[in-house]
Amino acid sequence: MNRFEYTAARLFEGESIVSQDRNVKLYDGDDKTQFEEGEVVLTTHRLFWGRPGEIAKAATVLCLQLKYVLSLGEETASSFIFGRKIRIIVHLRPPANDKAPGPMDFSTAGFIKLSGKNGLNREFSMALWETTEARVWEVRCNVPPPPPGSDTPSPRNESIPKIKLRTGIGGIEKSIEQKHKQTNENIALAFQDLKVLMAMAKDMVGISKEISSRIRERKGEISEDETVQFKSYLMSLGIDDPVTRDAFSSNSAYFKSLARQICELLLDPIEESGGMMSLADVYCRVNRARGLELLSPEDLLNACHYLDGPIKLRQFPSGAQVLQMESQDDAIVARDTAEKVEAATSLAIEELSKDMKISLLLAKEKLLVAERMGLICRDESIEGLRFYPNLLLRNQDD
Repeated sequence: MNRFEYTAARLFEGESIVSQDRNVKLYDGDDKTQFEEGEVVLTTHRLFWGRPGEIAKAATVLCLQLKYVLSLGEETASSFIFGRKIRIIVHLRPPANDKAPGPMDFSTAGFIKLSGKNGLNREFSMALWETTEARVWEVRCNVPPPPPGSDTPSPRNESIPKIKLRTGIGGIEKSIEQKHKQTNENIALAFQDLKVLMAMAKDMVGISKEISSRIRERKGEISEDETVQFKSYLMSLGIDDPVTRDAFSSNSAYFKSLARQICELLLDPIEESGGMMSLADVYCRVNRARGLELLSPEDLLNACHYLDGPIKLRQFPSGAQVLQMESQDDAIVARDTAEKVEAATSLAIEELSKDMKISLLLAKEKLLVAERMGLICRDESIEGLRFYPNLLLRNQDD
């Protein structure tokens, strides 16, 4: 802050306005100062800071000559109230011997920071970077500024905000107009792509229906192996005749039909995953298979309540909900899990998840089921939670 000077808010001959911002605070290094909520004006030669209205009245304000600027940087600050914002770090040269008086005679900091409640205006930040790169101040001004409190008129007897209002607002409006134009062009292009995608989707659905009818009617020379292959291709593509709400007059009929389709779709995957699948995985698999006819989480959950076999909806004591094969009761799940724990001597949740290729949620619930039935026991330490075989049962058998 000892590079700042007190000066009247008037321009040199050959000096022009670049940008301005409001609600800006100054830091002396990392330390806050009393200079908060001020207006800042950037020119080709200097940086002005003043209380609201002072610059407009050409009053005596703070001024930093840009010749002191060595380099610029940025830092990201965050707070609970105002969120993330960007501060500008201005690294400075040592003050000159002939520097005019300022708010601080001595400072150990070699830089200042410019900040605000919501961060600096992005246009002002870019203007500051470009101006310091241009180094216009190296061309000497022919007429010095008037001393503080002097009645001598400035070579350009015009206050800074007036010049800014004529040039800056027009540039901002032009920039906003260009951004709106670019946004409209991007939206129009996106809708063109969407129309093409929808047209292709209709063709793909038509082709899939034709292939499905040929498979059902056994028309043409299609072998049994080719039939199975066609069905697997269609299932992987997710193209089928999904159940939709429009085809039913009541919610119950819709959910019952949807439940049957979910059962047909997930019977084999649930068996392959050990007889149990979390609702999150069910939601992803079902919507992938339905293509464009996506289901909401509420419709999926309501349909799962109508499952009547061989898959059922189950809720664990922890609140987790899964789809489980009816043949997989707690005794079977606990016995299979206990066998895996005994074979490995001990298992953590993530290890069982990796071994059975299931989610961490299902692995945890399987271990808890086995623990509730007394087949395994837990050990909690700083290394985490692990499960061991229940040796007391083995001693009772002996």
